[in-house]
Amino acid sequence: MNEIGIAVILLCVLATAVIVLWNQRKTRKTMDTIEKMLDAAMDGSFSESTFDESKLSALETKFAHYLSAAETSSRNVAQEKDRIKSLIADISHQTKTPIANLLLYSELLMEEDLPASAKANVDALYNQSEKLRFLIDSLVKLSRLENGIISLSPQRTALQPLLQGIAEQYAAKAAEKGLSLQLHDTDISATFDMKWTAEALANIVDNAIKYTEHGVIAISAVSYEMFARIDISDTGTGISESEQSKIFTRFYRSKNVREQEGVGIGLYLARQIISGEGGYIKVASAPGKGSTFSIFLPK
Repeated sequence: MNEIGIAVILLCVLATAVIVLWNQRKTRKTMDTIEKMLDAAMDGSFSESTFDESKLSALETKFAHYLSAAETSSRNVAQEKDRIKSLIADISHQTKTPIANLLLYSELLMEEDLPASAKANVDALYNQSEKLRFLIDSLVKLSRLENGIISLSPQRTALQPLLQGIAEQYAAKAAEKGLSLQLHDTDISATFDMKWTAEALANIVDNAIKYTEHGVIAISAVSYEMFARIDISDTGTGISESEQSKIFTRFYRSKNVREQEGVGIGLYLARQIISGEGGYIKVASAPGKGSTFSIFLPK
């Protein structure tokens, strides 16, 4: 190979090296700029005007536009959440007093010496007012959970105080129907939010009492390596297999229990709470043989 050929090869190698180094420097500069954009986005200080578009590459410009749109979307979500929070507060405040008055006046009328037909109407008014109160309270709680206005705070805690509290809360209601409410003591612990998990369990126990005419409501716990399982069993009407996947949907009520008081939101709320804690709910049931709701909570 002559000297000219060698020189051409060396020039090509040198030019290639220069191009590679230039591209590396350009890539590094682009990545540095993108990193600054990401840092600004993460601490909430990103503004597209901070970066001079005339000095940015096409990739940097597109990324800046994307982050700007994301920042705008985030602000819109925050503003919408604030509006929802205000709306929920208004609904809760504006309906609480009228419903409380309806319940109070109904109770006062129940004490009066009224004809049988009038007493029946007063009883119906009281029951419907109580149903409305429960519905609004449940919807407010649900909206607060779904919109992140209320956050769950799971902590590792013993299950016994939780289950004992539920048993004591519903002992009188079960006794009124001649049902036996049995609690099996446990020394198991799990990770859950005490207040909201109690709300979830209360909805399930309340349903068990409502749809059981005779027999036993049993509350127990089982320990696994990763989860603790709470079982709430009854000897009630049971649930058909075709309906078991539907009972946790909002406002669903089986045609077999529509004569019972209810709004069809308790189990949906319970599932939302338990899912928010990293757990889940299962049901095993058969018509005429009762049901067992199993709540799995992480340890």
